Amino acid sequence: MADTKVTSHVDSEPYSSENGEENVFISEKEGTTADKHDMRRMGKRQETRRNFRSITILGFVMVILSTWEAQLATAVFGLSNGGTAGLIWGYFAVFIGFGFVVASMAEMASMAPTSGGQYHWVSEFAPRSCQRFLSYLVGWLGMMGWQTAAATVSYLASHQLQGIVALNHADYVAKEWHATLMMWAILVICLLFNTFFSKKLPLVEGMIVILHIVGFFAILIPLWVMADRASAKDVFTKFEDNMAWGNMGLAVLVGLVGASSSFVGIEAGVHMSEEVRNAAYVVPRAMMWTWVGNGLLGWIMAITFCFCVTDTMSVLMTPFGVPFIQVFYNTTGSVAGSSIMALIMIIIAIFACVAVMATNSRQLFAFARDRGVPFSGFFGTVSPTYEIPLNAVIVTIVVVVALSFIQIGSTVAFNQILALGVGSMLTTYMISIGCITLKRIRGEPLLPSKFDLGKFGLPCNIISMLFLFFIWVLAFFPSMPNPAIADMNWGVLGYGIVVIFAIVYYFVRGRHQYAGPVEYVTKDN
Repeated sequence: MADTKVTSHVDSEPYSSENGEENVFISEKEGTTADKHDMRRMGKRQETRRNFRSITILGFVMVILSTWEAQLATAVFGLSNGGTAGLIWGYFAVFIGFGFVVASMAEMASMAPTSGGQYHWVSEFAPRSCQRFLSYLVGWLGMMGWQTAAATVSYLASHQLQGIVALNHADYVAKEWHATLMMWAILVICLLFNTFFSKKLPLVEGMIVILHIVGFFAILIPLWVMADRASAKDVFTKFEDNMAWGNMGLAVLVGLVGASSSFVGIEAGVHMSEEVRNAAYVVPRAMMWTWVGNGLLGWIMAITFCFCVTDTMSVLMTPFGVPFIQVFYNTTGSVAGSSIMALIMIIIAIFACVAVMATNSRQLFAFARDRGVPFSGFFGTVSPTYEIPLNAVIVTIVVVVALSFIQIGSTVAFNQILALGVGSMLTTYMISIGCITLKRIRGEPLLPSKFDLGKFGLPCNIISMLFLFFIWVLAFFPSMPNPAIADMNWGVLGYGIVVIFAIVYYFVRGRHQYAGPVEYVTKDN
């Protein structure tokens, strides 16, 4: 049925546009008058439906990050590098640092609410002399970051499934090819919800965010009530160098990478902007609320988990292969109870992967629409049946399937994908924030924003840059001191290959067909 234009007020986010006109809802396809104005200014055609509202996009981003779940899933990294005190205080420092990063990106998300995200912002805000090249590089790194995110989330979920099997069957011997098959099963679910059920995705992710919140208490309460707890003094003050770095400060710093991975991807709502109603207003606020809400839930869960780890080494060396499942079992003494608690984690992880798949397909679609990748015409199209970039969804599935074979040969090698993804995404954050920082330093005018940092903009941007660079360096540290060749952090090699390929392809072909989003921007603001 064709969309019918109406002139009702926008439900909960009314405001006037810059020219004084009231922002009103037009249709499910075009969104509001503000959405239509933003798309016209950026020179983009509205091809997808704006199914997401303020609540549903907030739920979508919260589920993608799943911060408290991520803290349990990656706690082994923090415990190994810093102990309980290092994990708790390291997480808190990262939480505060990312607050400046999120605020900086939220402002840009309001200025240019497009699926392109960082590479689009760089194209608009970078100095004219380098905006096309920097935008192209950021586009490739952002695309790589989100592709590896899908592999990482499905990988963690598959190993959690193996942990439940090991918990229920003492004779089970986990094999990496088992995890690969489980990853494929998860990808089938992702494909279904990103194709046949794509129009119901806001509703589905809204239901999962309820599980995200209810599940938090369903796990938190048993841990506090039933677990044997370590002393508060030990939990908050006992730093441990379990990897034998020989320097406690260095050990804690390396452990920050695990906490940082819980916040990387917080701009996911930006890549769904063209499917969000009233995006310039809604998306920035969804990002900030996700940072506050998920960030605090993650810190509370990290503290709780640390109280329940009375013997760090026994948890790290668990026969289940998943430390938090060992903690659940130590707490409840029940296989069934531990399995149910772990199952909550797995369901959320699977639908986080569904949301990641939707996000990275939109990132690829947007970059292809601007002719930034080979076969742009294929990847930059929207299916008239599903009204989503179907080809981009399918290629994302194919990429993750290809990456899943790596773990059969080497789990250590697959783990480097996380470093590659984190390093790539942090680079896109640094470059995009760096561009708007330079405009502020030069006193150049900025685009209107419905999330304006005002006089706090420049200090917020500068703090963000310093923090991101610090974490970016740590992301490529090896996971242990004096590593053998097999234990090196080869993520930096993958990162270098992507950067070199993007640069070579740009000069060979990309610069002849990629103009950058800024070339399509109209001057009618």
